[in-house]
Amino acid sequence: MTDLTMEAAAFDEFGSAEVLRAQLLPRPRAGTGDVLVRIIRAGVQLTDAAIRAGWTPPGVTIEFPQVPGNEFSGIVEDVGSDVSAMQVGDEVLGYSMLGCYAEFAAVPADQVIPKPPGLDWEQAGALSASGQTALTAFEDLEITSRDRVLVHGAAGGVGTIFTQLAVLAGAEVVGTASEGNHDYLRYLGAEPIAYGPGQLERIRELPGGYDVAFDAAGHENLQTAVQVVADRKRIATIVDMPLADELGCRIVRSRRSADRLARLARLVSDNRLRVHVRRSFDLDEAGEAHRDVETGRGRGKVVLRIAELR
Repeated sequence: MTDLTMEAAAFDEFGSAEVLRAQLLPRPRAGTGDVLVRIIRAGVQLTDAAIRAGWTPPGVTIEFPQVPGNEFSGIVEDVGSDVSAMQVGDEVLGYSMLGCYAEFAAVPADQVIPKPPGLDWEQAGALSASGQTALTAFEDLEITSRDRVLVHGAAGGVGTIFTQLAVLAGAEVVGTASEGNHDYLRYLGAEPIAYGPGQLERIRELPGGYDVAFDAAGHENLQTAVQVVADRKRIATIVDMPLADELGCRIVRSRRSADRLARLARLVSDNRLRVHVRRSFDLDEAGEAHRDVETGRGRGKVVLRIAELR
């Protein structure tokens, strides 16, 4: 490796996790309005796996070899000529649709924020994607302290953050999860309900009814939600879009911004919001990390270890 190259995990064709492998690629440069970030940790998302498998997000061009990854924490290595808010050596976190499974990423400066001192590298690297999606859903569903909220997939990356935001708002939260995650949901402040046959009956057994439902799991959980929540505009999914259209429920598409990310980072730094990282992989294990997230099981987030501090 030279000063002109970097190690990255990339794919040269669409396919299963095996196509994602470590490569030596040209190092990007900070263009106008960019910062060049030396990546310390990169979060791993189902969105990354979907792109690797052949899905192209609207407005995005895939160019092989393609480096996936859309959230990171790291240290500013260089800045574009018109960037004044950051300087070399700043500790940061941020987001970019592609390019984060690498030692370096050039990212628009308005997609990067300072890393609060109380936020560790793994939490910072895993916060943006799930956190901003959860916050968008929380805002769209207009949750207040008067609400009782049903969360499907409450122990996953997005579900974990959404559940905590609803609890912070004073809402009563009921979350579905595998039994191994029930103590975890109680720790987050939610009442757990087990997946599997009889789930609808277990949901209905709890007295009081439901005002809101959020689906972060899929598996046609919206069919359950519409049977317990009267207002379908207060039922939302990030997973089952065709069924949401059919049933007249909301589809949540993340609205990402530096301001929104900074709000979340402050909550984590102040110990009011927790980011749970269930497993970390090395950069050359990116394919294995994709296989992990594609199972749809496990609490919290998966991250890639890109570098350690010098």
